[in-house]
Amino acid sequence: MEERKDILWRVYLIYFIICLFGVAIISKVFIIQFSEGDKWRAQAEKFSTKVFEIEAVRGNIYDVNGSLLATSLPYFEVGMDVNTDAITKEVFNDNVDSLSICLAQLFKDKSWKQYRKELVKARKGGDRWVVLQRNVSYTDLQKMKRFPILRRGKNRGGFIYLQTNKRERPFQFLAARTIGKLNENGTGKSYGLEAAFDSILVGTTGKRTKQKIAGGIWRPINSDNEIEPKDGSDIVTTIDINVQDVAENSLMNCLKKHGADHGCLILMEIKTGEVKAIANLKRNNKDTAQYLENLNYAVGQATVPGSTFKLPSLVAVMEDFDVNLNEVVDIGDGTCYYSNVPVRDSHHPEKSKVTVQEIFEQSSNVGVTKIITRYYAKDPQKYIDRLNKMNLGSPLNVSLPGEAKPYIKSTDDKTWSKISLPWISYGYETRITPLQILTFYSAIANNGRMMRPMFVKEVKQRGKVIREFKPEVIDESICSQKTVDKAKKMMEGVVSNGTAKSLKAADYLIAGKTGTAQMGLVNGKMTYQASFVGYFPADNPKYACIVVVSAPSGDAYYGGAVAGPVFKDVADKVYSTSLEIHKEINSVQPKYSAKAPPVKQGNKEAIETVLKTLKVRVNLTDEKSEWVSATTKDSVSLTLQSKHTEEALKRGIVPNLVGMTAQDALFLLENNGMRVKIIGNGAVASQSIEAGKTFTKGTQIILQLI
Repeated sequence: MEERKDILWRVYLIYFIICLFGVAIISKVFIIQFSEGDKWRAQAEKFSTKVFEIEAVRGNIYDVNGSLLATSLPYFEVGMDVNTDAITKEVFNDNVDSLSICLAQLFKDKSWKQYRKELVKARKGGDRWVVLQRNVSYTDLQKMKRFPILRRGKNRGGFIYLQTNKRERPFQFLAARTIGKLNENGTGKSYGLEAAFDSILVGTTGKRTKQKIAGGIWRPINSDNEIEPKDGSDIVTTIDINVQDVAENSLMNCLKKHGADHGCLILMEIKTGEVKAIANLKRNNKDTAQYLENLNYAVGQATVPGSTFKLPSLVAVMEDFDVNLNEVVDIGDGTCYYSNVPVRDSHHPEKSKVTVQEIFEQSSNVGVTKIITRYYAKDPQKYIDRLNKMNLGSPLNVSLPGEAKPYIKSTDDKTWSKISLPWISYGYETRITPLQILTFYSAIANNGRMMRPMFVKEVKQRGKVIREFKPEVIDESICSQKTVDKAKKMMEGVVSNGTAKSLKAADYLIAGKTGTAQMGLVNGKMTYQASFVGYFPADNPKYACIVVVSAPSGDAYYGGAVAGPVFKDVADKVYSTSLEIHKEINSVQPKYSAKAPPVKQGNKEAIETVLKTLKVRVNLTDEKSEWVSATTKDSVSLTLQSKHTEEALKRGIVPNLVGMTAQDALFLLENNGMRVKIIGNGAVASQSIEAGKTFTKGTQIILQLI
């Protein structure tokens, strides 16, 4: 009996505890549901919604003439909230058919019945997010904004779209390293103008609220807190893509011809420091016949300059000791020794006693070392100080990231030895970038005024200049005018009488210096670096250029034979296209030309502006048309006729693009969903798809320019 009572007591106790626990749970439910309901609902909402950033459209990069070097093409993912409260049953039923027809006609990927079926199914299923189309172009998006229901907007029509941008370079690899790119996926490095001017190009990101739905998918929801992104500003570079094209092709042909490992080229305007072309090519390890831009050697690599450093050495001694160009130096048989270490000339001299002018013209290593040691042997630090005073030991601090720091050895350096002074004098035991050497030579051509190399001229926002970069002076005078005149005479002699006589045949005067540097043994064979740096026209300096070719594998490795022809190719292009270099033929121009000028087809506003500036009368036959072609009506007037180019593209018909500029053709075709490949430069001469043919989105068209 006692055992039975003991068992019952335990059962009742357990039952009481369970009931108490149940009451506690029910009480907590009531507290959470009613007393703390608002708090926990807000918390749940916080975890089910999230604010996402909307990427702004990155600014464009243009060349100095307005050609597009880099741009972001916008694409959109377009969706619809078919169950938003503003879309009533009546509105949906009255417009779903016409909306489906519009979608089918625009994208041509489904029938209108399929579109209607998906929309109706989503409506009945209570779906709040229906993807209508992905990778929609900006032009198609504008069309969709006029469709039934969608035209009501995001709040009343449930119309939601997400933008993504893809960076493109219309000229492919031209100036690719200088234009650069951003490290957007966490691999590699950011470099070039894209990295240097990222804060200007990037714009301001927007914000959009999204809600997490079944399957872990985030769908956009309309929110009062939504912030639209602000597009980035554009930058206008100093690069001239036409000269850049010649520079890269000439350098590439040179590298292939001589089997070189890599090379670089820079063309700079002397008065302003504006870099007009910069090429950097390296042999592809996987395909040795192919050269790519994978490192900015011109700015980012300091190497032994070789004989091009003889000009700074002689400028230093002329500035410190007023050395005359007629001063005689005995170079013997072309060999001399410093602490039993030989210095030899590449070519056996015709005579043993030569002037300073002849030493420079024939690039005598022995002659330069003897003249430098003659004056600086007792105080070599004075020579180093003069080099540093001429800014050769300091970075240029250009806008491009990754500039290499130059190295001019000082006498307090642990590695300084008895051979350091003579070796530095002709370009060894020192490191300097090609851009730094070019800047020095350009300063001599500019009568001693050293300009900082510049790569960007303007920043624009919606076509308006909001910031302008002015030329910067590094040093008003790196040396006296007397020394400048001597240096110019020496460089002119190199072309007329010395190691660069192959450039003497040009239609204009060139001044400069060849360079050939030993870079060390590779597989038991000495490798060389060939270079040429100079300016033109020598009698009225406008442009300076340097060409450096590293490790040519053939028998030719001297600067005059390897780098000189590349210099001339670029100089010929610039000389033939730069009007400011040539003298005026007629001092007085008539008010009107004898004949109306030929005009390419393109943007009406741009054509009209140019013709009015030239005082050519213009007759418009279609005021509303944006894209036009021009026909000559008489000797002094033109009639602009509408080509209806845009209308044809909207109907999926390829228009006649012959005569249009590459920039205009690229804009029109890519905005209408075509993929464009451009060959050559200039205006469109032919097109791979004939005018009048139909096309679909993604179709590639090849444009041949001349």
